[in-house]
Amino acid sequence: MKEVQIESKRRTPWLWIPTLYFAEGIPYFVVNNISVLMLAKMGVPNGQMALFTSLLYLPWTIKPFWSPFVDIIRTKRWWTISMQVLMSIAFILLTLTMPRPDAATIASGQTPISMFTITLILFVITAFASATHDIAADGFYMLALRQNEQAAFVGIRSTFYRLSSIFGQGVLVAIAGAIELKNGNIPMSWMITMAVAAVLFSVVTLYHTFAIPRVKSDASTLKDEKPTVGAIFNEFGRTFVTYFTKPYVWLAIVFMLLYRLPEAFLIKMCTPFLVASKDVGGLGLSTAEVGIVYGTIGVLALTIGGILGGLFAAKVGLKKSLWWMAACMTLPCATFVYLAVGQPTNLVAISTAIAIEQFGYGFGFTAYMLYMMYFSEGEFKTSHYAICTAFMALSMMIPGMFAGYIQEAIGYANFFWMVMVCCIATLVVTYLVDRRVDPNYGKKNDTEN
Repeated sequence: MKEVQIESKRRTPWLWIPTLYFAEGIPYFVVNNISVLMLAKMGVPNGQMALFTSLLYLPWTIKPFWSPFVDIIRTKRWWTISMQVLMSIAFILLTLTMPRPDAATIASGQTPISMFTITLILFVITAFASATHDIAADGFYMLALRQNEQAAFVGIRSTFYRLSSIFGQGVLVAIAGAIELKNGNIPMSWMITMAVAAVLFSVVTLYHTFAIPRVKSDASTLKDEKPTVGAIFNEFGRTFVTYFTKPYVWLAIVFMLLYRLPEAFLIKMCTPFLVASKDVGGLGLSTAEVGIVYGTIGVLALTIGGILGGLFAAKVGLKKSLWWMAACMTLPCATFVYLAVGQPTNLVAISTAIAIEQFGYGFGFTAYMLYMMYFSEGEFKTSHYAICTAFMALSMMIPGMFAGYIQEAIGYANFFWMVMVCCIATLVVTYLVDRRVDPNYGKKNDTEN
């Protein structure tokens, strides 16, 4: 097989892969997770909060429509660094334009979402830049590393992406909570938190302008050919036609949309439930406690579940692991029924319940990722996987848009019972795709290099 052409003085991947994938995760978790808790703490009603923050998933849903431009125009290194610069600017502007509703408005729980118009616009810009950055960074990874190196570093990139989750949902939230506890000023606490994120991300961006290597094979796919409108649309057409003519494509799409249905509802209401007062059915945790319980312990459990899920699937293959993972994806949702009905005050009990649910989600999510890789096999593997990730984002966005309104209508306890009923959808689509999966897919064997 032809080796990729890499710069003559090769730079060790350890200098840039850990920071690149840490940087890839930060904007995603700020836009999709931190925004939820920030708006909830600012007193925005759950219905409006869930609707508008769910719409922020949209760029990751539609990114296949512009992903070919990353191949056609300039280099993937250029796109990676340019998007990081754009996101650094957006983070700085988020800090400078943070709204400051007064304490009485926040306490009323009726802070108008219109106060956050500029904030939401900057989140949208960050979301589009982050989705584009994902395309470019993943493409550059495959170009800059040889095949054996790609396999060796896949665990490293995943680990540092998870660490960015701990930083985003744990450290940043804990910072906001500590400042809030000290001075009682919620808007100020989130402004300083965003400033910390802006400074860190800007430093990483500056580092990457020197650390990310220049690779000879990192060039426009058109090479010397002019990127004509006809050539671009022809490639677009072939990519999508070949995807939607795959065998059992509609079954695969239904699986991608419904396998995570319980988690799609749960994840949007999890942090609002943790910080909501006991009078309205919540647990009444402080922001700092949420950072520890959900952002640190929960993410660690999620990471461990994902690692063990990968090892288990590699040993027995996708088909044999599918039902075990579907069970782990659904049954732990019952922990939130326990939390909503019992409303425990013991932080250890709350942490244990969330750790169980997040471990199950991490373990069960492995099957979902493997199935997308399995379905993407073929001539346009990279593009088809990008389309699969778009359906993945859509599966989270649509339920999340309505989660807040449903919770406001039926309360937290009934909402989590509804999540348990949604587990039926996961089991049904698992049954349907199980019969179409190659029994040998995902197994390690002696013939692999």
